[in-house]
Amino acid sequence: MTAGDRATVSALVKVPQATAFEVFTQEIDLWWRKGPKFRFGRQPGALTFEPSLGGRLFESFPSESGTHVREVGRVTVWEPPARLVFTWRNVNFADDESTEVEVRFEPSESGTLVTVQHRGWGAIRADHPARHGLQGADFSRMIGLWWGDLMSAMRVYVEHRRGK
Repeated sequence: MTAGDRATVSALVKVPQATAFEVFTQEIDLWWRKGPKFRFGRQPGALTFEPSLGGRLFESFPSESGTHVREVGRVTVWEPPARLVFTWRNVNFADDESTEVEVRFEPSESGTLVTVQHRGWGAIRADHPARHGLQGADFSRMIGLWWGDLMSAMRVYVEHRRGK
């Protein structure tokens, strides 16, 4: 692995492991932040995981001709309630470009530690727009902050919106 290849972020959510896995995968559209920084289309859509090996992570958008679907990735490991791995494709990735996201759900005394590792960025060229001109540790920090925002949103959703 090269410097800047991955970012790892953890958040403690105050629900059992199986519930944390379910919230991450089946309630993703309810906690994943909205807006162009976090979503994949130019208009509001619904983010969905298909809950199985080979399932898609996608955002669907209504349009005049029906529903448009933007596939973000495919599930490569589906091990509820402990682990999930999926490919990741930014909107501006070429067909042959992708990275990988691994999510681990570890029980703790006060809930579940959810750890996200987004890796494989070393295969994405240095001048790619997804890098925003950043390399190495600066790039990893940016990706880590982005995932940190998302994991904070999940934690807040679990604690407030689910009433846990």
